[in-house]
Parts: sequence; structure tokens; C-alpha cells
Amino acid sequence: MVSLSTWVRYAATKFEYSVVLGWKKYNVGQINGRELSDAIWEKFFQGKLTFFHWNKGEEMAPTVAGDGGTLLVRKLPFPAPTQVFVGDVVLLKDPEKSDDYLVRRLAAIEGYEMVSADEKDMPFILEKDQCWVLSDNESLKPKQEARDSRLFGPVPMTDIVGRVVYALRSAVDHGPVLNSRPAMKQDSSVLAVELDVDEMTKSTKM
Repeated sequence: MVSLSTWVRYAATKFEYSVVLGWKKYNVGQINGRELSDAIWEKFFQGKLTFFHWNKGEEMAPTVAGDGGTLLVRKLPFPAPTQVFVGDVVLLKDPEKSDDYLVRRLAAIEGYEMVSADEKDMPFILEKDQCWVLSDNESLKPKQEARDSRLFGPVPMTDIVGRVVYALRSAVDHGPVLNSRPAMKQDSSVLAVELDVDEMTKSTKM
């Protein structure tokens, strides 16, 4: 049973999300000032903060099963350094395949100095709104099998669409994803209210 304090935190998080989406639509001219309030409340009452994503591949093992699993992803309409943190497992647009998505762990954000173990690679600093993502599976060859920033370089923060908060590897093997402490605190109320393991199980491609 979800406590009242958790519901209050969830409602505040959902309202903030609804406002951000409303302003984004207003700023690009999709809605006018009179429609802004309606758009915010419609998203607040009808929308969800999470969605399911089916992921397959060895890159994030053991966090995500190599043979596939359903992930619960929290939407991040404004993936700024105050909303997504180093250590988070994120869903982002594939830099090499525009129609696909990747699940990787956020390893560095703007301002971080990147130093390679290979002396041939010159150190550099991530520019504004750039980030560096890595695979969890350390057994994979970095620039061949892992398919992360060691292969395709920095990616825009705006390519991040969500943070993975729960992984269902099978009907009996599932649980919260280990993210940064700030992220897990932010997402706790969302997970408490919107997690439905039975629904995730039904959507899983077994």
C-alpha cells in the first residue's frame, strides 16, 4: 500500500513533469497561452511518468539480461544535470541508428575531463550538454562489442529520453535498477505508484 506522503511526492513530481511538457509545447508554438493550462492538467491527470521498453543484448549484463527483458523507464523531458546523474542507467537515442535506442550507464557529463587508457588518445573535456555513456558488461571489447562512447564518442544530453528504474529479466528475476543516489530518491515515489510487475510480465517477449 502506498503511503500518503509518497502519493504527495508523486503528485508533485508529476505536476512538475506536466508543466515542463506544457512549456515545451508552448515555446515551439504547438499550443497558445490559453491552451497551456489545459495541456498541463490533461497531462497531469491522464499521463504516466513511465513506459515499458524491451531491451536485448549483452552490453548491459548483468543489469539487464542479455537474452532480453522488459524495462520500466521514467520519462525525462528535460535531461539536465539536475535531472539525470552520473551513475544512472539511461535510455538514449542510438547515435548510429536514428530509429533505435540504447540502454547505457551515464559515466560523465559536461565539464568532466576524459582521459583514455590508450596513450594515443588525447585527453579532452566534455562540452556543454555533452555526456559519456558506457556499457556495464566489462567482458566486451570496448570499441567493437560494447557499442558505447568509446566507439561513437560523446552524445548530446538531449538524446536521453529516460532513466531505467526497474528491470524484469524473467517472471522470477526482477528488481529495481541501481542508479545514482539522487536519482533513486527522485524516482522512489514514481516506482511505488506506477510499478506493476504483472503488467510488465504480460508485455515481456518470452
